[in-house]
Amino acid sequence: MTTATDLPLAGFRVIDLTSVLFGPYTTQLLGDLGADVIKVEAPEGDVTRHIGPARHAGMAAGFLGINRNKRSIVLDLKRAPARDALWQLVDGADVFVHNIRPQKIQALGFDVDAVMARRPTVVYGALHGYLEGGPYAGRPAYDDVIQGECGVAHAFALRDGKPALAPTVIADKSAGLVAAVALNAALVKRLRSGRGVYVEIGMFETLAAYTLVEHQFGNLFVPPEGGPGYTRVISPERKPFATADGHICMLAYTDRQWRAFWQLAGQPQVAADPRFVSMAERTRHIDALYAQAGAVLATRTSAEWLEVLAAAEIPCGRINTFEDLRHDPQLGALGFFRPFAHPSEGELEIPDSGMRIDRAALPLRHHAPGLGEQGEAILREAGLDEAAIRAALG
Repeated sequence: MTTATDLPLAGFRVIDLTSVLFGPYTTQLLGDLGADVIKVEAPEGDVTRHIGPARHAGMAAGFLGINRNKRSIVLDLKRAPARDALWQLVDGADVFVHNIRPQKIQALGFDVDAVMARRPTVVYGALHGYLEGGPYAGRPAYDDVIQGECGVAHAFALRDGKPALAPTVIADKSAGLVAAVALNAALVKRLRSGRGVYVEIGMFETLAAYTLVEHQFGNLFVPPEGGPGYTRVISPERKPFATADGHICMLAYTDRQWRAFWQLAGQPQVAADPRFVSMAERTRHIDALYAQAGAVLATRTSAEWLEVLAAAEIPCGRINTFEDLRHDPQLGALGFFRPFAHPSEGELEIPDSGMRIDRAALPLRHHAPGLGEQGEAILREAGLDEAAIRAALG
């Protein structure tokens, strides 16, 4: 396992004023990569401290899942001594990141112009629901709303006849991934130039771009060459395939894979069907293709199909439940679910990040913190005396 000092962001300090999921997922990724992430919380704490099962108040599963490798301090930024303390933290920061609406962060006095005037070398990350400069700027935004606005919910309607939400917080997490990439790139720019960088991430705009990667489709051209919506993805026949005893996922994709599939099906002649001979033709006739493949897959058991499809190097997989994942042989071999003894919450299972650095998993350097757990230590590191610490922490 990679040691803490070998991590790419070791030695960088992040002042984290984010809450809920978009921001904390971003900063957890930075913490996983080695940054010293100082989570600044209001007196009531991040709302996710109360989402899901919990052994102790304020330490619910929703919080534990996205706040590892961080330290916590409570600062009531409505109070002048707390704001003064935050400025002291800014003085030692490499990254300052928040997901507070523009008008709110400006009222607190920590908008980009103020912070970069005080700390010209800082990377300032503003994680907004909507980018500034447009009519939506400053509006509140949450995952469900963004899924509707960015086109994800409509993609369900194209397939199923009615809109739906993906049963995962796809907008928050996808935007968080992009934000982490952008902040890392900004750190590279700062190292090269010696100057601070302002990074703004709009969740709506990020998810619109994300969704349109495949769904802009015919509208990519001017004038359009057909309508929007990637036909393969919105096909009502694109779904887990029923087998004789359950379901599997299978995606023959290339010409070679489809020829191999029809051989396994005992219908080699189907590979020569004009509707299915090429990627372009299969895309145009995707409903018929998947319906015919589905009829074949229903004739054998899941285990039989998974064995022969894997041997033919046709991508396939079982339908895992969340409980199945805990016993998946691939994840088990990698030690994906890590046992972790939390100092207050006891034994936990922490999922891996999915990243490897120099062939090694990233370490769990620090438990998800209790509310304000490291506040005094953080302020002492920043150089505050005991009287100033007491005033800042109230």
